Amino acid sequence: MKRICVYLGSNPGFDPAYAEATKALGLELAKRKLGLVYGGSDVGLMGLLANTCLEAGGEIIGVIPELLVEKEVAHNGLTEQHVVNSMHERKQLMADLSDGFIALPGGIGTLEEFFEVLTWNH
Repeated sequence: MKRICVYLGSNPGFDPAYAEATKALGLELAKRKLGLVYGGSDVGLMGLLANTCLEAGGEIIGVIPELLVEKEVAHNGLTEQHVVNSMHERKQLMADLSDGFIALPGGIGTLEEFFEVLTWNH
């Protein structure tokens, strides 16, 4: 296993435990030398995960649709950042780049992405 895809929110949520779990995962991925594949944002839990992983020396690959580059504030400091044309292309590329999948707190988009990849792999 080389890379883990993490689905999570582009806002911080209401419970501080969300941020704590996000940081812990970022540190653990870097410690185990597992690359992170995620939605490419620099805000909310997404930004926290990427920045924690980066600070710990991890490999981070973002995948963000062009229409969300400004809305979700695309992260400019990643190992790789892929800007794609659609949400479907985002989901497909994230799945193609990943060997495993994790869902952290997020909204309906997080659930939709996680359940779609679960269905693809069923």
